[in-house]
Amino acid sequence: MSKVRPAADDISVGTFIKTPAAQVVELLALGGLDFAVIDAEHAALDRGMIDLMLLAGRAARLPLLVRVSTVGVEQVQTALDAGAVGILAPHIDSVEQARDLVAKARFRGGQRGFSSSTRAAGYGAQAMTLAIESGDKALLICQIETPDAVQAAEAIAALDGVDGLFVGRADLAVAMGEPSSGAPRVMTAAAHVSRVARAAGKIAGMATGDGAECAGFGAMGVNWFIVGADQSLLRGATQRAVAAARQKETP
Repeated sequence: MSKVRPAADDISVGTFIKTPAAQVVELLALGGLDFAVIDAEHAALDRGMIDLMLLAGRAARLPLLVRVSTVGVEQVQTALDAGAVGILAPHIDSVEQARDLVAKARFRGGQRGFSSSTRAAGYGAQAMTLAIESGDKALLICQIETPDAVQAAEAIAALDGVDGLFVGRADLAVAMGEPSSGAPRVMTAAAHVSRVARAAGKIAGMATGDGAECAGFGAMGVNWFIVGADQSLLRGATQRAVAAARQKETP
């Protein structure tokens, strides 16, 4: 069974899915991932396609989160009702925004509307109490992508209902006026966010271009990795296959 929440002293590995196709979900599920994130922020994915991809994830036993484009009631509730195991929320810059996310994603003490007819509730087959209990366990990961968010990271991590912090290094670099996501100031901020997340007993997340980068960030405390995306994985595999096919034999 995939481990979307890393166990103590372990890591969880996933990837972004940006291609609108249920078959991509099925294929990635064969690769040993612990989870994947449907990227509705930066890809052309409508509500109907997200629903199909979440259905494919259930069939293939690959836990799927949704990175919503905005932290609104419709996007958060729709993703969770359709069977997402959690939400990756972009641009959470303050504890107030984090608190608003938790409220939108929770039934008890929150604002999430309940319907027994959803996939998450077993299309009416689950008892209401069980559906609510299960729904309130949805994973909520806050993306830290600005200097303000870095300053607020400790307070956000301490908030009940927030399960983890995820450093968006590219947006953080842009916000800091740095030329790359690997700039020293960005890396220092990323290390700080990772430390405060782990100190609070929460997930510390990071996106990496490939698996080789994970070791360095693991030493920083990161335990939840999104490695590339379906697009980059396909591109990389294609490039390696072409290079191998064109390699000349040496005498």
